[in-house]
Amino acid sequence: MTTTERTEFDADAAATILRKACEVAGVDLDGSEMLRFGDHAVFRVDGGRIVSRVGRSPDRLASVRQEVAVAKWLADQAYPAARLVTAAEQPVVVEGHPVTFWEGLADGEEYASTGEMGVLLRRLHALEPPPFSLPVLQPFDKVEHRLERAAIPDATREFLRSMADGLAAEYDRLQFALPAGHLHGDFNVGNVLHDAAGQPKVIDLDGFVTGPREWDLMQTAMYYDSFGWHTEAEYADFVTGYGFDVRKWSGYTVLRSVRELLMVTWLSQNAGTNPRAAEEVEKRVESLRSGGSRRDWAPF
Repeated sequence: MTTTERTEFDADAAATILRKACEVAGVDLDGSEMLRFGDHAVFRVDGGRIVSRVGRSPDRLASVRQEVAVAKWLADQAYPAARLVTAAEQPVVVEGHPVTFWEGLADGEEYASTGEMGVLLRRLHALEPPPFSLPVLQPFDKVEHRLERAAIPDATREFLRSMADGLAAEYDRLQFALPAGHLHGDFNVGNVLHDAAGQPKVIDLDGFVTGPREWDLMQTAMYYDSFGWHTEAEYADFVTGYGFDVRKWSGYTVLRSVRELLMVTWLSQNAGTNPRAAEEVEKRVESLRSGGSRRDWAPF
């Protein structure tokens, strides 16, 4: 489903696009609330019963169509993941922006335990590959696009570009310990939520790729040892659930740096409209320059 017109994408534009998509899809906008704003603007609608994802730009359409295919594949496998609302053909496309509608998992955001996360990730990686091709993981493919559009100082942009170039060369030399296969691509505690019955389910299915399994293990490890967002016991539960500790792999520090770079460039997209995000980007870049602690990086 498509309507036409184009607009700049910010929080207000995302809300307008959502309203139009709800009209096309026959979804009640009642009590809409923005949850996150990044590559997608994520909203609760219909009294919290539905979660909608509004793509940042028309170039997200192909990945959102893949996300819909992944969701259907996981449903066919009875894998516990977010389910599409089936009232409308998806995605709905408004002003070039792809919009999807998903079953709301609970009234609030109750995160799964790290032990549950490890088990779910092991189950995901053990599935037979989907009956369609997934793109190969390209860790740096979004970096330049983000930096070109980010409202950040030129010196910050050039530092991040240089960092990306150096890390790309190191990444190409990595020897991975685990076999390659399908990946969630952005597996972290924010993307594994309890549903209304208290069961953990995986959300944000738009990043599925094929690549080294270590990629999906990295964020939980970093949230523990770089940022202190997980405790030692919580990380140990994750390792037990999955069956492998990525921190003991020889390439861990390189992949950690790649992930840190991506966290900064992702946030840089909001620097022009969110002063707090702009300040956080500069704080993170300073720690990357100096090799200082990441413990004061604020979650976004």
